[in-house]
Amino acid sequence: MDKARKDGFELLLLGCAAFLVIGIAWSVLTSHPTVDFRPGYWSARTFLEGADPYNPAVVERTYHADGGDRTARDSTHDLVPIVHGHYPPSELTFAVLFATLPFNAAQILWTACIAVMVLVAVLLMWTEGARHAPFAAGVLLSIFLVNSPSLMVFGNPGAIAVSLCAIGAWCMLRGRFVALGVVCLAASLTIKTHDVGLVWLYFVLAGGKLRKQALMALAVAVAISIPAFVWINHVSPHWFSEFMADIQASRMRGGLNDPGPGTSGARGIEMIVALPVIFSLFRDEAGFYNLASILTCAPLLVAWGVAAVRSKGEETKAWLSIAAISALSMLPIYHRQYDAKLIMLAVPALCILLAEGGRMARYAMWITATAVVLNGDFTWLLLLALLAKIPSTAIQTDVAVSVVPLSLLALGSFYVWAGMRRVREPARQESAVPAG
Repeated sequence: MDKARKDGFELLLLGCAAFLVIGIAWSVLTSHPTVDFRPGYWSARTFLEGADPYNPAVVERTYHADGGDRTARDSTHDLVPIVHGHYPPSELTFAVLFATLPFNAAQILWTACIAVMVLVAVLLMWTEGARHAPFAAGVLLSIFLVNSPSLMVFGNPGAIAVSLCAIGAWCMLRGRFVALGVVCLAASLTIKTHDVGLVWLYFVLAGGKLRKQALMALAVAVAISIPAFVWINHVSPHWFSEFMADIQASRMRGGLNDPGPGTSGARGIEMIVALPVIFSLFRDEAGFYNLASILTCAPLLVAWGVAAVRSKGEETKAWLSIAAISALSMLPIYHRQYDAKLIMLAVPALCILLAEGGRMARYAMWITATAVVLNGDFTWLLLLALLAKIPSTAIQTDVAVSVVPLSLLALGSFYVWAGMRRVREPARQESAVPAG
């Protein structure tokens, strides 16, 4: 092992240790850990009892009948997010595996699963990046881990979805453990389709064996989800209207998922990172900021799609396309900071460009590192503390909601540009990739 690879790997191990130690300590010290796991858990418990998991009153009865989770205060403020499930039946397919256990045991197992999945995904991203720039990969992924313990603390299913997506992408692009990769990608689609759907689309557009594997993943995801949809329709024929009403209620002005200035949950750690939070500063109307976000992203997504088709699964082009979409996926519609951890997929593309050197390498390093650092837990807490010292509330808000979405927009735009440049270049020697 050469010195750069050895140093990079040692840094990565330090990052892994810090992620576990800080995450466990934070989980123990906080009075309300795994807040994002609770809605899925109690909805799944209701589902297992053959009742309607999308009816808050029914879920609350299940919650009280089971004695609650012993750590939540039974106030309206605490119960509202617990009894209002925002996940489709496909996500319940996985939640029921944990809902068979008492809450405390399920909570521990869920947190352990997140820790393992995140660490495996990051390790695979390092092995890919280390083929080109091992020290840089170790530094950036170590920073990523040290700045991401909230994934364990809050326990959002997005942490598992993005990790499974990264594992699946690595397996399929490297042509190793392909069956496992297909299953991981299928599971990530089942848990949070809107997080990883565009990464899956890359494999479809790339063609060849990658397209076949992507379609297999879709088939597996559908097969996993069908039983849950059938059972939900049986116990609650009106579940979809209840589900949509719940989603709409959370996104109403002042709601938990409202991206506008009056939101009760779009600021601070785990903030919303989609572009609507920026456009809402100009006009706080859903029709305006949603349309503006889509129109901003549409040209980039079209250019990305063209580059993806022309990449034909070749290694460098594939990683550039995946780096671009890992950031762009977050911008048009609702996503939060834990979803944006998908940008770990940009590290292999960065390392490829670093190994080639030149101006593109410098751009890649600054843009990728900025996005990774700004989307981190402690960076964000420090930034909020600094912003609190600014007298102008308007400036505080504008900066707070803008920095992360703009960094993701810069990251996605840069790798779209890099991907388009690459597909226009004369054919160059590429490593073998199972693209058919």
